[in-house]
Amino acid sequence: MITVEGLHRHFGGFRAVDGATLSIEGGAITGLIGPNGAGKTTLFNVISGALRPTAGRVTMNGEDITALPPHVLFRKGLLRTFQIAHEFGSMTCRENLMMVPGAQSGERLWNTWFGRARIAREEHTLRKKADQVLEFLTIGHLADHQAGQVSGGQKKLLELGRTMMVDARVVFLDEIGAGVNRTLLNTIGDAILRLNREHGYTFVVIEHDMDFIGRICGPVICMAEGRVLARGTLAEIKADDRVIEAYLGAGVKSAAKGGPKRDD
Repeated sequence: MITVEGLHRHFGGFRAVDGATLSIEGGAITGLIGPNGAGKTTLFNVISGALRPTAGRVTMNGEDITALPPHVLFRKGLLRTFQIAHEFGSMTCRENLMMVPGAQSGERLWNTWFGRARIAREEHTLRKKADQVLEFLTIGHLADHQAGQVSGGQKKLLELGRTMMVDARVVFLDEIGAGVNRTLLNTIGDAILRLNREHGYTFVVIEHDMDFIGRICGPVICMAEGRVLARGTLAEIKADDRVIEAYLGAGVKSAAKGGPKRDD
């Protein structure tokens, strides 16, 4: 679904992404791991249009999407979440979801005067869908709570819920488990697996928790120093000497028989 060819993103003399080449299979849940500073989030930012690449090319189903802005990629079904949830804190969880779909009738001044019935019908439909999404994510009881007042893990579920309010095709999840307790992390994992299996979502997941990666991901890609270091199953990645060295440094391979646990 996504192909990245020779991608570079430089900040002055620093090469955050340094010639990365990789492919993301449609219908898969792909894990993206690597030490801190490996370039994982910068890669996400370039693919999702938040940053322009210094060089290289990104395609989606054969279409060149290099440097397209986020709102254009959003309409094409490419979405991302962030390490820190970006909720509208003073709005309810339901309202946060209802505002996601674009081109709503209420956004046009003319319709607020002459199209009130149409706006009411759309809002009814969006409200119903938002409630269904919240129930799917097991946070239906928070529908009327201010989003800024729920827990960090619940905010991450709400971020995932936003992707369900539109026709997402591929979703990039940046540290979806950061700061989330184990119970809620399992709930998030269950939701990702269901969206993948029941609705055909393609996911790419940056995560430091190897148990979480092992539970939900098929292929795993490891980055280091802005480049793709290895690709394979988690077991293959954990046994790769290059990956062990990238996480722990040279001379400590014998201490890494169980593979990297976290890179923080």
